[in-house]
Amino acid sequence: MLNSVLGKKVGMTQVFDSEGNVVPVTVIDTGNLYVTQLKSAAKDGYPALQVGMLREKYWGKEFSNDWLKAKSKFFSNIKEVRIEDGAGSFDLGQRVAFDHIALQEGQKVAVTGISRGLGFQGVVKRWNFAGGPKSHGSKFHRRPGAVGHMRTQGEVIKGKRFPGHMGCRQFTIRGLEVVKIDRENSVVLVKGSVPGKKDSLVLIKKQGK
Repeated sequence: MLNSVLGKKVGMTQVFDSEGNVVPVTVIDTGNLYVTQLKSAAKDGYPALQVGMLREKYWGKEFSNDWLKAKSKFFSNIKEVRIEDGAGSFDLGQRVAFDHIALQEGQKVAVTGISRGLGFQGVVKRWNFAGGPKSHGSKFHRRPGAVGHMRTQGEVIKGKRFPGHMGCRQFTIRGLEVVKIDRENSVVLVKGSVPGKKDSLVLIKKQGK
């Protein structure tokens, strides 16, 4: 069984639980995953699989060995995932199904993704600075303020928070609940939001035992 699986963030929607409460969920498509490389404990020191997400224009086509010879052409993303002890055998080029993934409804998972890029932002938005007075006459509304040091050593301390590029960083949100698994369509519904924009790649990893 696989501890983690790649998926594509489709978007967000809402479902109703058994008590009729509205639950916001993120839809993650885990279909079109193929085994592109096998790793064993005897040869590589640990058991693992290299899985690739097939590019959308090749969806629905029959698998070909040519896909493994030019992985970057046929697969948009390739990721190595560990295999649990006592896992069954996998074949090269095999499509990954939910029967091979250790995910269950109600289970807690950690989802890793690349956050949305927000471009160049000031310190108020990027670092949550309070800003200056908003009253008439003030010219210090959203400025960062002084950047020097009280000992006046003639330099700016490393790590000082400045305006700059915001977003496009890898984040992991832990403790998210798997609300529903649609095995027929290879779709996972995870409670709450996950990092990334629509159609971005995310990694769902099992938490705990």
